[in-house]
Amino acid sequence: MRLKQGSFLWYLYLDKLYCLLSVRNVRALLEYFHLLDVHHNNTLNDVLFYHFLHHVTSWKRTQIMIVFNMLDWNAMGEIGFDQFYMLVCILLAQQNHLEEQFIFRHSRPVFELLDLDGELRIGPDNFHMYNFLFNIKKQDLKELYHDFDITGDRRLNYKEFKLFTIFTMDKYQERQKAEKDEEKGKKDLLKKKRLHQVNVSLKQFLGINVSESRI
Repeated sequence: MRLKQGSFLWYLYLDKLYCLLSVRNVRALLEYFHLLDVHHNNTLNDVLFYHFLHHVTSWKRTQIMIVFNMLDWNAMGEIGFDQFYMLVCILLAQQNHLEEQFIFRHSRPVFELLDLDGELRIGPDNFHMYNFLFNIKKQDLKELYHDFDITGDRRLNYKEFKLFTIFTMDKYQERQKAEKDEEKGKKDLLKKKRLHQVNVSLKQFLGINVSESRI
């Protein structure tokens, strides 16, 4: 999923540590929500919801309606600002590749969203249906039910799901550290090459034969 450049959400900033909007951004988002709420009911129906997401994302109609049904957990045919705010945070987390961080920080709300039947259990079908929201890899899904389904019923309760979020967050931090170390290694190597070039140029400038100086 990509946010369309120039759309309102493009200019919102999501805190990378807690995956929340600032108070200033929340106020701006609330004003935007009121503009979308043309019926002045403090809610968005499925038509308004579709046109909003069609305007700001690259999602298809089927994906948009799947998300609407997930947020409309009481089947009222509309969503309020709380659900809208949650959705925007999910979109910004995905845009900034912070899905693991978001799930970890907001494990309880995410669990409740995925628990469609209110059984306090999440099955594999739930993850597959909403995988485009959180980009959980197939291998991670296999590990999820292999390693964290302690009860063995092929469904996760909240404690099992919470363990999974901790595990994925650890992997995310390890990956971030590895990427930083790799980037640092590249910079150090480039610095050494430049220093070597400077030394060679300096010796040539002084009339010193580089090959003889190494003997």
